[in-house]
Amino acid sequence: MSNASGVWEVYAWDRFTDTHRQLTDRPNGTSHATVSPDGERVWWFDDTDGDEFGIWRSESFAGPPAGAAAAHAVPGARPGYPAGVELGRSLAVVGASTDDGTTIWISRNGGTAEVVYQNEHDGGVGALSRDERLVAISHSEHGDSRHPALRVVSSVDGSTVADRWDGPGKGLEALAFSPVAGDPRLLVLHERRGREELLIWDVEADTETELSIDLPGELVADWYPDGSALLVVHTFQARNTLHRFDLSTGKLTTLDVPKGTIGSAAVRPDGTVEYSWSSGERPPVVRALYPDGTGGVVLAPPGAKAPPAYPLADAFVPGPAGEVHALHARPDGAPGGPLPTVFLLHGGPHHADEDRYSAYRAVWLDAGFAVVHVNYRGSTGYGSAWRDAIEGRPGLTELADTAAVHDWAVSTGLADPRACVVAGSSWGGYLTLLALGTQPERWAAGVAGVPVADYLAAYADEMEPLRAFDRALFGGSPDEKPELYRECSPLTYVDRVRAPVLLLAGENDPRCPIRQIENYLDRLAERGARYEVYRYDAGHGSLVVAETITQAAVEVAFARRALGR
Repeated sequence: MSNASGVWEVYAWDRFTDTHRQLTDRPNGTSHATVSPDGERVWWFDDTDGDEFGIWRSESFAGPPAGAAAAHAVPGARPGYPAGVELGRSLAVVGASTDDGTTIWISRNGGTAEVVYQNEHDGGVGALSRDERLVAISHSEHGDSRHPALRVVSSVDGSTVADRWDGPGKGLEALAFSPVAGDPRLLVLHERRGREELLIWDVEADTETELSIDLPGELVADWYPDGSALLVVHTFQARNTLHRFDLSTGKLTTLDVPKGTIGSAAVRPDGTVEYSWSSGERPPVVRALYPDGTGGVVLAPPGAKAPPAYPLADAFVPGPAGEVHALHARPDGAPGGPLPTVFLLHGGPHHADEDRYSAYRAVWLDAGFAVVHVNYRGSTGYGSAWRDAIEGRPGLTELADTAAVHDWAVSTGLADPRACVVAGSSWGGYLTLLALGTQPERWAAGVAGVPVADYLAAYADEMEPLRAFDRALFGGSPDEKPELYRECSPLTYVDRVRAPVLLLAGENDPRCPIRQIENYLDRLAERGARYEVYRYDAGHGSLVVAETITQAAVEVAFARRALGR
């Protein structure tokens, strides 16, 4: 994926000739793609104007015949929201989600789709064995999509080979089958001890081995090509390290990679480890660590290079339920003393801010704002209890942590208490609106991108996977928990908002639909509140660089006006 054309699109990179071919060229960009194991075909997801609802298409890696369009990859598979895809040499497994639930199809040698799984609950494709006999499926038939279970089925007839569920509040994730043909071992992520760790499940013998890896924080991994070891990505305090774990000896070897954040990593057949990397100061590249211990950059964006940005410092702030990790930065050359400060609240909520490059962050810093990121309860990377602490009271829980970090920023002299801006997109946009209504004394302005603004209307209009997520988060649907949904909805507190607010909304957003944002705007208008709206023709955010730049400029200009600067 690259935005070299000005829009995020899919590219084929021929490693032998070091040439690139742009596969997709769509007005609103393309965000999902994968390549077949034989390298002959590229699959990409075709939606409409960013609405995330569509089908998979497939074309030759070398390029289609002149004038030919990419073909429907799985004839007979109905359109839906993507729910996973796994490609073999003769078999493809594709999942889709609709209002009716989850459907998973198998296509044999490009033939018509056959249903292998169908259920009203949220689920998706997890993994495909190397010999293509076994398919791992993630499902929430127990009713909790935040903590899924696993089922492995036969690709021949769809019969169940093995089931695994760790019980309430504990999820399982299929990472990958062994790369060795005929080997039924499945690498799985579990959280039995309160954090994400690794186990290997022999699905045919139905036996498992939990891997003891003595590292703090959380883990994820992939196989080395011969199946003898794992490439482990370790997350701790918003940064990543890489390790090789030998399965026969249990030896853990730390790999020499720069300090920062790793987006993804894999091992080539010759033992070279390649990984995408960036840090707060350095823009993203793909790096390689060779078997002889040397390393370097193997792929960087073409054209003018992004300049270095600002280093991020850590703060560990006492909060109402434990230490809250925050990342912060001051602009170069800023005067001493408190600064106007923007608190950037991440989305998800099950994501986290990390020591990674962000041009968006740099824009705020260049504009003279200090920046603070808050990894509030609900964030990943800090253990299961921290991630799940928002269940039963979402939004308000995160804002209690944000308030603690806000107090820290003011008390240490970083933030000017009269010039604090709260901002975020998606879940961060939801928290922004909720903060403006429940903590009006703290904020001089708010910037809410594609937010949940009216939770009851959002639930009614959003895509089904998010409804399932909300039911797991709130403990039921709005019909079952009406008072809790109202308590946690920004619309409930709209009349308390006294700071000016900017809302940015995508016309085709399936996650935070436009109607519920309009409900919130109508209430602001009724009481003559100060607000501005920026609407754009895309879905849940834009993949068009010019649009992204425009939105960043609109946000910073709004904040400056609101603060009288």
